[in-house]
Amino acid sequence: MSPDGRDSGRGPVVVMGVSGSGKSTVGAALAQRLRAPFADADDFHPAANVAKMTAGHALDDDDRRPWLEALGIWLADHEEGGVMTCSALKRAYRDQLRAHAPQTAFVHLHGDRGVIARRQATRPGHFMPASLLDSQFATLEPLDDDEHGFVVDVDQSVDAIVEQVAGHLSPPGVG
Repeated sequence: MSPDGRDSGRGPVVVMGVSGSGKSTVGAALAQRLRAPFADADDFHPAANVAKMTAGHALDDDDRRPWLEALGIWLADHEEGGVMTCSALKRAYRDQLRAHAPQTAFVHLHGDRGVIARRQATRPGHFMPASLLDSQFATLEPLDDDEHGFVVDVDQSVDAIVEQVAGHLSPPGVG
C-alpha cells in the first residue's frame, strides 16, 4: 500500500467486454475495492464517435485509433494501478493499449447474448443502442492464451464479480 492509501504495484487493469456486460458498474466497484483511480473509456470518445454510435453506426478502426491512443496514455500514466473500462473487443485494440502499458491485465466480462440484451434493456439513454449488440459480438475476439488476463461470467452479482477479480489480481496471501 502506498503512503496515500492506494494499492500500488499491480499495474493497470482494463475491464473489457461487449456493451451491456457491466463494464462501468464492475470497473467503478473494482476501482473502489482496489483503492485505485478509475476511468471509463466512453468518456474519452470524441463527439464525432458518440454521434456516430448514437445514430446506430458502428465505429471503424480509423474512428477508434486516436481514442485507443488516449486510453493507452491514461493506462501508462497509471502504471502503478488504475482501473479502466473499455470494450477492447479485438486483439489489435488490446495490443494498442499494451503498447503504452505492457503490464495491463484484461478482465473480460463474458455473458451470453440473452443475458447481455436483458442488461442493455435496463439502461435507457446510453449512447450505444441495443441494435449494435450483434456487431459487438461479431467483433469480439476473446483473450488469447498469451494475453495477461482472464474471463469472468457476468451472470452473478457485482460484488461476486469484484471479489473474483480482486482475488485474481492479488498475489497469494494478499486480498
